[in-house]
Amino acid sequence: MDIDVFVTAHRAEWDRLEELLRRRRRLTGAEADELVTLYQRTSTHLSLVQSGAPDPELTGNLTSLVARARSAVTGTRRATWRDVTRFFTVGFPAAVYRARHWWIPTALLSTLVAVLVGWWIGTHPEIQSAIAAPEQLREMTRPGGRYETYYSSHPAASFAAQVWTNNAQAAAICLIFGAFLGLPVLWVLWQNMLNIGIGIGLMTSAGRLDTFLGLILPHGLLELTAVFVAAGTGLRLGWTVVDPGPRSRRAALAQEGRAAIGMALGLAVVLFVSGVIEGFVTPSGLPTWARITIGVVAEAAFLAYVYVLGGRAVRAGEAGDIDAADRPVEVPAAA
Repeated sequence: MDIDVFVTAHRAEWDRLEELLRRRRRLTGAEADELVTLYQRTSTHLSLVQSGAPDPELTGNLTSLVARARSAVTGTRRATWRDVTRFFTVGFPAAVYRARHWWIPTALLSTLVAVLVGWWIGTHPEIQSAIAAPEQLREMTRPGGRYETYYSSHPAASFAAQVWTNNAQAAAICLIFGAFLGLPVLWVLWQNMLNIGIGIGLMTSAGRLDTFLGLILPHGLLELTAVFVAAGTGLRLGWTVVDPGPRSRRAALAQEGRAAIGMALGLAVVLFVSGVIEGFVTPSGLPTWARITIGVVAEAAFLAYVYVLGGRAVRAGEAGDIDAADRPVEVPAAA
């Protein structure tokens, strides 16, 4: 694209749009129609410049012009409870459902890694001795040891808040830094699975694997699912950099990035629920079967939420993105 020719061809339209936006008086019906038409054309011009001949100065000017025109056309939009309701009943479950082909394999492979690490540690005493001294290992794995008292070592409310913060940060890293070809996501997954594998291996070698599972399953099912969803979404975002499909790379990253940001908000709520379970249910005096049942019910409720509401929303054409009225206008891409 010859940028000078492009500017010369469309300068009159931009100037006219600028003139209409500066009008102090109310626009006539014909002027309002003209404003909408020029806004749509200028939005298309902006997309063409961004994809075909990126020029920082021209892009900045057109972006500002389009933003002001959109405000004039649509008016100031404020978030309402309807937006919140739509997000949790349509947007968030649709985004999670769409990403299922990424986070389900991520969950299966990560769980396999944790089990293999646990088996390796549990069957190799020399590896255990490299982790800690024998007396320290006994202190960790004995009845009433650190693995058991960890969940009750702090007041339930503050412990739940701390757990929620740590897990939300891990999920945010997966979602935000997934665009770096997914490498930070793999690191977060490895750290989580390594910690779980160490626990499995050490408690298995002490003959107390049932105790370990009774402590981790009540909250861990939902917590790890949220981490796997975040990781799978981050990996998909990283793959979008490599293969954006029929969309332009800019448009693909914008759409998947908006969905990832929205998913971070939804997963924060999911992790809050798992944090409450970890803070109040896991260390409680309830029988092990009752605590695990609570964890299974919470996990089943989340999966049903995703597959029922999310599946319905995706089949209706939702992609987990923001409302069409709030998205930037983009030039259609040929398949």
